[in-house]
Amino acid sequence: MTDPQGDPRAVRTRSKLRRALLDECAQRPLAEISVAALVRRAGVGRATFYLHYADLEALAVDACADVVRDAVDALHAWRGTPDPVTPPLPLIDFFTGLTPHAGLYKALLSPGGGGPLGRVLHRDLRARSRTERSLAGAPEPDLIASAVAATFTGVLADWLHGLVPAGPDTIARRVWHLLVTLHRTPLP
Repeated sequence: MTDPQGDPRAVRTRSKLRRALLDECAQRPLAEISVAALVRRAGVGRATFYLHYADLEALAVDACADVVRDAVDALHAWRGTPDPVTPPLPLIDFFTGLTPHAGLYKALLSPGGGGPLGRVLHRDLRARSRTERSLAGAPEPDLIASAVAATFTGVLADWLHGLVPAGPDTIARRVWHLLVTLHRTPLP
């Protein structure tokens, strides 16, 4: 993206392109979508597309950025001492809300948590977790933040790819238990 984020025209154009991509992905896999079809649906020119995005993958990651923000917020939707059994409702809502565009997320998030969306999710989750631990004065903020980010990103990716069979409520509880355990693990 080359335009300033505050430019209303650029914001509108990127919004049109993100919406067009999500609409296209509801009908076919990302790998089958062409820039030509996408710009037609968005009502913008091909040159305009390339002014904002290097390629379809860059647009797809941008379109999925809300998923990253939602995941990070869902994991930090508690204050004080977390209930180790019951995950925050936003975490359950997060997993439930992935279904409509699961194919797109799977295309950008490879098993184990890699891929372009996995890198963004890991980076943002690690930063937020580290900040939260540091503010709380908890030990080993770097180590635990890395463990939390890797665990969540990896389990999410494997769940989306069908490697961890569970419904959204069940996986939310399991992930929550893992993450609470990581936070409570005593370190020497």
